[in-house]
Amino acid sequence: MSIMAPAAHRKLTGLVAATFTPLTNQGEINLSVIGPYIDYLTETQGVKSVFVNGTTGEGMSLSVEERKVLAEDWCLKGKGKLDQVIVHVGCTSLKDAQELARHAAQIGVDGISVIAPSFFKPQNAAELRSFLQEVAAAAPNVPFYYYHLPAFTGVNVTARDVLEGIETFIPSYRGVKFTGFDLTDMGQCVSCSRPDWVVLYGMDEQLLAGLVLGVDGAVGSTYNYVGRHMNELITAFENNNLIQARKIQFKLQELITFATKLGFNVGVNKRLMAELSGLHLGPPRLPLTPCAAVLAENLTEKFHSLFPSEQ
Repeated sequence: MSIMAPAAHRKLTGLVAATFTPLTNQGEINLSVIGPYIDYLTETQGVKSVFVNGTTGEGMSLSVEERKVLAEDWCLKGKGKLDQVIVHVGCTSLKDAQELARHAAQIGVDGISVIAPSFFKPQNAAELRSFLQEVAAAAPNVPFYYYHLPAFTGVNVTARDVLEGIETFIPSYRGVKFTGFDLTDMGQCVSCSRPDWVVLYGMDEQLLAGLVLGVDGAVGSTYNYVGRHMNELITAFENNNLIQARKIQFKLQELITFATKLGFNVGVNKRLMAELSGLHLGPPRLPLTPCAAVLAENLTEKFHSLFPSEQ
């Protein structure tokens, strides 16, 4: 079933788009959009790595089979165009997560990621590490990334504690996708990381703060449609042009703050991406509900007021 030949491990850096899952109006997976989606990311936004079946992709609302089909299609159509395809395989069921991890290895993904189970929750770092270890062992030769998202999982264990001695438990460990506001915890993850590990920040509105603390890259939903601007932010930071970097960061903060006051969730974000990219992404899957047309219009107008060159 190999679709992409396994490549030597490459350090995952820069922007990674957390991809939306295209659905038909009837709520079924719409693979016909994946090819144009990849072209939009790489050619318009300058983003060449993706994180598939995560929160933005409604992965926890998809069946195991649907997640496999999506992973395969992103790998197949991304070959030669995308630098890295990271697939989230986390589930509340250990067996399902292991099945997805084995499948990801078979199709040659560049990495797998796992979030903490959120119904029966691990009570401490040791329990969470044990769960992650069992999933990683199903694909021992695939780079492994822990997906830290306590606001959604309710697992309030610091990422730094999870990473304590993790290379002993998970030899394939290569990094953490840190999505949270605790900059102290994230900073400690950076501090304890080995040279071949990465810390990827998941709070788009605070990317600049993450760069100051030494993150290697970022995974986020907004990079689907503001990727080129955030690449400019990274370049400005690397050139010590903090005034320009802050200017770009403040614009994204204003957009997200505006959207949040209107009820910014994955469904709304998905509609905004569709409006800006022209891709038919379809509705979200229940329990998320479609974004109202007037809300989409307000968000689109706000976006263009902040990033007028996009019109």
